[in-house]
Amino acid sequence: MSSEPPEELAESWQVIHGYSISIRPLRRSDRDIESAFVHGLSRETRYNRLLGGAINISREYIEQLTTIDYSRDMALAAVVMTQESEVLIGVARYVMEAQAQGGPSPCEFAIVIADAWQGRGIGLHLMEKLILVARSRGIPSLYGEILATNHGMLSMMRKLGFRIQRHPDDGTVVRAVLDFSR
Repeated sequence: MSSEPPEELAESWQVIHGYSISIRPLRRSDRDIESAFVHGLSRETRYNRLLGGAINISREYIEQLTTIDYSRDMALAAVVMTQESEVLIGVARYVMEAQAQGGPSPCEFAIVIADAWQGRGIGLHLMEKLILVARSRGIPSLYGEILATNHGMLSMMRKLGFRIQRHPDDGTVVRAVLDFSR
């Protein structure tokens, strides 16, 4: 397990409303800003991100979110520096399915952007970076489950080239798939 974040993936991005946004791997030391980020999400954003399910946001859950095996998985953080500290404003990640023999297997992705930062292209930029990383690592495909009512997310997925498919077991959820072998 490689828990060291691949810092070569870090980049700065355009200034939005006086803020310079950086995208970098999420670090184990980001527990406090991850906790503030998750606790700061609106009920609607949590509902969309967690597919309507409630989850106990415990210390253990935050620990799980910030402990990444970078040899298999990826978590990219969008952060801004305020006068006081670094603030987490978005996270995009993928998690590899059980390792297939002979190489990487498909990965499930997830993304969430802080409410105040939604609609500014941050999610699109994070997903573009996550897609580049997945391709460079030989991941065959990315997929994610999205509430059928989350029109903003579905629009972004289509823009990125994902195919939207019906979920075989749940009519309230669709699956977005980006196959790199096509």
